[in-house]
Amino acid sequence: MRTPQAIAGSAVFFIAAPCVVAGVVPWLLTDHYRLPLSTVPGFVPVGGILIVAAIALLIHSFARFALEGLGTPAPVAPTERLVIGGVYRHVRNPMYVAVLSIILGQALLFSSWTVVAYAVIGAIVMGSFVKLYEEPTLARRYGADTRPTAATSPAGCRA
Repeated sequence: MRTPQAIAGSAVFFIAAPCVVAGVVPWLLTDHYRLPLSTVPGFVPVGGILIVAAIALLIHSFARFALEGLGTPAPVAPTERLVIGGVYRHVRNPMYVAVLSIILGQALLFSSWTVVAYAVIGAIVMGSFVKLYEEPTLARRYGADTRPTAATSPAGCRA
């Protein structure tokens, strides 16, 4: 896949997947963000920081897929190369970590147990998808071990 197509495909998938999962669904669960902000000391600033940091991580991860991997995170248009640079040197699934962090940040902002429950369900679904689909698919496509290793990580991290 060429870089412009990879960027366009990743942008479309960004809107279709994480924007819906971490944006639209929590928006609906929080009555269109009309719930009052948390009164628990520290929850609002910590939630806000978590959301902003996770959005930056998510954008970085999507950019890596398009620019380094020459593909998209969508299973229908996978990368040509395994993405191992940037945050992928330390974490194999930073997009899932970012999406769950955005959701948990919103749970803190609104002190919403409903959003926490949604995050737990999301973590179970994402973890199952990784174990049952992504890991076997990546192993077939790129080799047996696709986790970050000492060879790909300057810190010698292994996830």
